[in-house]
Amino acid sequence: MATPEPARRRRPRPDDDGRPRAGPARGTGAPRRREASGPAAALRAAAEQLSELLGRRPESVSSVKPTDDGWEAVVEVVELERVPDTTSVMGSYRVTLDDQGELISYERTRRYSRGMIDRPGA
Repeated sequence: MATPEPARRRRPRPDDDGRPRAGPARGTGAPRRREASGPAAALRAAAEQLSELLGRRPESVSSVKPTDDGWEAVVEVVELERVPDTTSVMGSYRVTLDDQGELISYERTRRYSRGMIDRPGA
């Protein structure tokens, strides 16, 4: 007999009051993964998982936004360290997470020198 799948939990929205929501009863179905319950948790999850895949520590997270299925973040990573550090090569990665905080995909969208400043309108 097949075990029924646990009910999906509702993804938090930015206007949520932060209180925990009722979910499926514990001890039923598959083990539960820790849910990315807000932007801070999504940022941590994106940085940690991207670090594992790239073998480099993320420098910063420049954006995070909720999506219909989870979260999307842009993570900045030092790809090549140079001296002086303003000439180090950086990479911007778009990271997609599901509503449980698990990495679904990532893509490098940009490479640039650390000291480079974006021009207005560019």
